[in-house]
Amino acid sequence: MEQSVLTAEILGKTMRANRKNKHLTQAQVGKLVGIEQHTISKLEAGKAGVGLGTLFRVLAALDLELVVRPRKKPVQEGDAW
Repeated sequence: MEQSVLTAEILGKTMRANRKNKHLTQAQVGKLVGIEQHTISKLEAGKAGVGLGTLFRVLAALDLELVVRPRKKPVQEGDAW
């Protein structure tokens, strides 16, 4: 299933849902990629402070990929980004 991700919070919720669908805990995912459970928690909460390399390692552990494409609609005043 594809998910449009326009905010860090949506990315985190998407990652959390995929992790739970795989019946993995945050600690198990952290162990797979060599990071602490609290870092997985920060990612899933959409909080700043997690490096891009870490993000991509976690996405890979969850069998997810990041796809960048043009937006379907132009940015409007008040959009999240």
